[in-house]
Amino acid sequence: MNFSGILENLNQFEEVAQPVLIKIGIFLLFLLLSFLIGRSTPFFIRLLIGQFFPKQLTRVYEKLIHPVKNLVKLASTLILISLSFNWIEEYQAVYNFINPFIDLAVIISVAWLVSRLFRQFLLVYGIDLLRKFGREVDELLLVFETLANVIIGFFAVLAFAKNRFDLIGLVTGLGIAGVAVAFAAQKTLEQLLGTIVLYLDRPFVPGEYIRLQRSQQIPEGLFGRVESIGLRSTKIRTAAKSTLFIVPNSILANLEIENITRGKKVMVLLYIDFLKFLEEREQALVQQVISKSTNSLFGIDPGSTNITLTDDSENMTTHARVTFFILGSSDNSIQLRKRLLELAHEKISKQLHNYGIAFKMQEPTIYVESPVTI
Repeated sequence: MNFSGILENLNQFEEVAQPVLIKIGIFLLFLLLSFLIGRSTPFFIRLLIGQFFPKQLTRVYEKLIHPVKNLVKLASTLILISLSFNWIEEYQAVYNFINPFIDLAVIISVAWLVSRLFRQFLLVYGIDLLRKFGREVDELLLVFETLANVIIGFFAVLAFAKNRFDLIGLVTGLGIAGVAVAFAAQKTLEQLLGTIVLYLDRPFVPGEYIRLQRSQQIPEGLFGRVESIGLRSTKIRTAAKSTLFIVPNSILANLEIENITRGKKVMVLLYIDFLKFLEEREQALVQQVISKSTNSLFGIDPGSTNITLTDDSENMTTHARVTFFILGSSDNSIQLRKRLLELAHEKISKQLHNYGIAFKMQEPTIYVESPVTI
């Protein structure tokens, strides 16, 4: 091959490679911008809200979006990365291999974000909505959260299945196959359903101490530490003999279970500084307002409120320390009660101001978990 032929081949290669390199360069540039813009999304959202909307919406941002800003960054970054892959769509082998994973990551991150936003909405505004309708605030809010998460998960599955496989046909086929399997493995399916119930309801998790009430299956009852929850059974290490007791999940799903570990209290310490000496009448009024506001809350240990008033002769002021216990069976229920307590603080502040008693409430409120006695 002569020199002119080599030059001609090089020119042809350059003509083919140049558009490819340009597209790859643009794709990498968009990937970089996706990370930069995605991490700055909460800042842009706050900037737009502050620029074009009143202060009320700015407070909504602080209450709803700011607590989940890391999820906002993750979801927006993945969405931008997904859009960036459109630049290499013509390279079918690479695009078809990577795109399902990117779509799955986007759907999971968006579903997770929507779930956390709904949880924040319930904690911030759900309590007020229930009270406006004359309803008592209890763990019904947590049930709403669970139902919302199920619905969000269902739509996430539909979104991922779209244009990938026939979801309806798959479910129908599984249903027909499930009927056939049900007759062949009824006991096994019963145990699997018991496992699903335990994982959804979560009456206990590994590491917690539980007590099983007496029943036909367990005549003497059982007290011990949960070591593992398997597909068929749960392993419980007994406290006295340290033996391993294996209970089928189908039996556990129908037993009365006392969770010892979750029988915890969280002690709340609240400090209030009054700007003057309080007379006996004012002290009695303060105690009445605080006791009434805290004891009426759902999840507060009745009668646990203790109010200690001390006079500071040097600064001519009075200080109050308020202690009480909140009860909860899970982290979500504890968070709900803490939100109720924040509303109680606002109620106390409003009533004391109406009585002309000036004060400062120290921040933050102190929460101390009481140890569980086994």
